[in-house]
Amino acid sequence: MKIAIDGPAGAGKSTIARLLARRLGIIYIDTGAMYRTLTLKALRQGIDLNNENELYQLILHTDIDFFYNGEEQKVLCDGEDVTEDIRKPEITAHVSRVASFPRVRKIMVERQKRMADKVSVVMDGRDIGECVLPDADYKFFLTASIEERAERRRRELIAQGYDIDLDRLKEEIKKRDEADASREVGALKILEDSIVIDTSHMSIEEVVDNMMKIIGEK
Repeated sequence: MKIAIDGPAGAGKSTIARLLARRLGIIYIDTGAMYRTLTLKALRQGIDLNNENELYQLILHTDIDFFYNGEEQKVLCDGEDVTEDIRKPEITAHVSRVASFPRVRKIMVERQKRMADKVSVVMDGRDIGECVLPDADYKFFLTASIEERAERRRRELIAQGYDIDLDRLKEEIKKRDEADASREVGALKILEDSIVIDTSHMSIEEVVDNMMKIIGEK
C-alpha cells in the first residue's frame, strides 16, 4: 500500500501521517525531515544555501536514515541522531530554499521511491502524490488556515523553549506557501485525484478517523 499526504507547512501532515501509519501497521516516511537534515548539515559545514551544485555534492555524500525507538521515529544523518536539531527555527527558515533545487530533489525523490518500493508506506511532503508516489493508492491533501497553522507552530516552538511572535510566524508561513507553490520542480498543488481535508477545526484523531474511514470504504 502507498499513501501520499501533501499539504502546506503547519497543516499537521507529519503528526497525522505518523498516526495513520501506526493505525495501519505500516511504515511512515517523513520526507520533509530528509530536506531538513540536508539543510542542517549544510549550515553546519558553512555551505552556501543558494549554491545548487554544492548542495547536490553534499547530498551525494550524506546518509539519511529513519529508525524507531519504541513508537518514536528518529532521524539519522551519517549515523548521528538529529531528530531534535532539524526542528529548530533556523532550519525551518531555510529548508524551503534547499528543497527548491531540481538536482537536490531528484536525488531525494529517487531515495524516497526506493523506500516505497520495498514496503507499504505513508509518506508526507509537498509533492508526494505528483512526483514521488504518482501510483499511490490514496492521495490526501491536508490544509488549514494560516492563522491555525501559525498557532500550531507557535505551540510547538513554545514546547521547545522558543517564544516567537505569532504575526511573525504568519508572515513566515505565508512566504513558505508562496515559495512552495512556485517551485520549478515539485511545487505544492492540489491534484485532480487529491482527497482534500481541511484540518482547521478538527483534532488530530478526527482527521485520522476520517482518513481511516475513506480507506476502509475503498
